[in-house]
Formats: sequence, structure tokens, C-alpha cells
Amino acid sequence: MNIVLFEPEIPQNTGNIARTCVVTGAKLHLIEPMGFNVNEKQVKRAGLDYWDLLDLEIHCDFEAFEKKYAGKPFYFMTTKSSKIYTEIKFEEDSFLIFGKESAGLPLEIHEKYKDNRFKIPMIDNPKARSLNLSNSVSIVLYEALRQNAFPDMC
Repeated sequence: MNIVLFEPEIPQNTGNIARTCVVTGAKLHLIEPMGFNVNEKQVKRAGLDYWDLLDLEIHCDFEAFEKKYAGKPFYFMTTKSSKIYTEIKFEEDSFLIFGKESAGLPLEIHEKYKDNRFKIPMIDNPKARSLNLSNSVSIVLYEALRQNAFPDMC
């Protein structure tokens, strides 16, 4: 599995997600610009001592990422969808793509990939707009792994 963070802003979220990727065997893709440097103390602390175990790829922008992995299964997680993530039939090489904490994914991506957008269900409350990014990644990643019989996991 591949976890993709579009322009992540909060170092602790990225550190937590990195740790989740290590223990699940997922590759982490970070799309620049980011709101921090991956060498910052907060990122390292959240990821514990797992950084040397992480399969990490940093992309200069979404277009570079998109070009490199053209034809692969892309699934975009957003609050702006009527389809639920459990409707996806995840392949083992799926790319689970999450937007930045403050703004999600840009309109251009929503328009281009409108059929590949999914949400995590939540109650309807305008003051509770979304889940924490690292929690969202865990929810969707573990469903994808479950569907694939938790490959290489015990």
C-alpha cells in the first residue's frame, strides 16, 4: 500500500503516519511544499526511532507524483464525496491520497478525479468538519490491508 500526503502541514501528524507506515509495510509519499522539514524534531519525535525503517519518497509537486505513478490505482480521501471508503476494492499497490490538514485537496484534483473520491462517514455537525489526518490514514489503510488479508503481517 501507498500513503500519499498532499502538502502536509503538521509535523506530528506526518510523524504518526510515518510510524503507521513502518508497522504496516506501507510506503509514504510526501508531496511538497510541506509546512515543515522532515528532519524537524516534532516529526522525528512523533515517528519515534522508526525513520530509518520507513520507505519514504518525496515529490516536488503533485504533477511529478502523478506522472511517475500514472495508471496506478489512486483513491482520494475527502469530506467532499458521497461515496464511502469501504466501497473501494483495494488492490495491493493502491495509492491512498489525503489532502493537507487546513484545506484538503485542491479543486483541480477534485475535478480531475471526481470518480475516485471517497469519505469516512461522520455525523453532520458544521463545527466538526473532519477527523485528524493521522486517524483518517489509519482507518482507511487498515481497511485496505484487511481486504488484502493483511499481507506480510502477523
